[in-house]
Amino acid sequence: MSKHRVVVLKVIAKQLTVAEAAEQYGLSRRHLHRLLARYRAGGLEAVDPRSRRPNSNPRATPPEVTDRIIGLRGELVASGLDAGSVTIAWHLEQESLPVPSHATIHRILTRAGLVTPEPRKRPRSSYLRFEAAQPNETWQSDFTHWRLHDGTDIEILNWLDDHSRYLLSCTAHTPVTGDDVVITFLATTEQHGIPASTLTDNGRVYTARFGGGRNAFEHLLPVLGVKQKNGGPSHPQTQGKIERFHQTLKRWLTAQPTAHTIDQLQAQLDTFRDHYNEHRPHRARDRTTPGHALRATPKALPATGRLPDRYRLRYDRVDADGHVSIRRAGRMHHLGIGRAHTGKRILAITDQTTITVIHLDTGEILSEHHIDPGHGYWRNQLKPAGRWPKKRPMSRDI
Repeated sequence: MSKHRVVVLKVIAKQLTVAEAAEQYGLSRRHLHRLLARYRAGGLEAVDPRSRRPNSNPRATPPEVTDRIIGLRGELVASGLDAGSVTIAWHLEQESLPVPSHATIHRILTRAGLVTPEPRKRPRSSYLRFEAAQPNETWQSDFTHWRLHDGTDIEILNWLDDHSRYLLSCTAHTPVTGDDVVITFLATTEQHGIPASTLTDNGRVYTARFGGGRNAFEHLLPVLGVKQKNGGPSHPQTQGKIERFHQTLKRWLTAQPTAHTIDQLQAQLDTFRDHYNEHRPHRARDRTTPGHALRATPKALPATGRLPDRYRLRYDRVDADGHVSIRRAGRMHHLGIGRAHTGKRILAITDQTTITVIHLDTGEILSEHHIDPGHGYWRNQLKPAGRWPKKRPMSRDI
């Protein structure tokens, strides 16, 4: 029995006066009279200690905000997207709703049973982090695996800006080859400019240095003035941003219908890339989207390379007739490079007046061509003028 009940019963039974009971049990007479009034109004249960918590709190999270937080959690999880407190706060702000603190959002989710406890992680102070100061200062690249509905293994090649976390390119391949790395890299530079450096692992598609040679990507970067950086062997933490990105990508893909073809998968990747860049706040970017972070800071520039001020890049192979075809102003033109270079991988650099063709395996300049819109064939200016090369005769059935 509680002390309050004992005191009240002794006073009611006239065993003690109010003054005696107050002195004996350490209560003020005013409080004891209050307990007696509660007893007369509600019985013994009414004299038990009451919570001092106020009946209402003007700073409490409004019920509609609480309901929306719980609703957003379910929507984001079902879509395979990040559903943490930071992301939910960003969505509330976009919907012009009051935004509680991240800790308050976490408490609301915990009370609703929507948070799964995890083992204690390493403290953030123990991490050794680095981040590029500008967009295009460093591009990270890697590829990961995904399976189609029939079990076919697909490799997804990604290029990620280190500073803004902007997903520059996301393409599906079967499998990723060295040519795919060069082609996607050049296509990305056409849209976003040339980076100052790249950071990758030591996969054969990025470097052949452990095989005693250099691949096309390694020959291409010096031409563009790009510094190539590779992480240490068996140390994926160096490329931690792109490795962590793969987790986000796969979580989203898991929530989508499984693609039956590589084209369907590529369509899903295009949708994800738009959402990731423009409609998803990134915790590392202080709740801004990667697209906003990319556009908020001037881009870094590469070291001096061999490029003119205004240019276009084309990656190709020399065909069996020693030609490379290139489209300009809606018309197809043919570059006469020479049959001696058949099969070689080349980089064609086009400025206002000239096309320069460089052999990617050696960095050697194979040919130069003057741009002449009136003609379909542009000869190699590094060779003496000659006749149009003879076409090989077509085979005929006998």
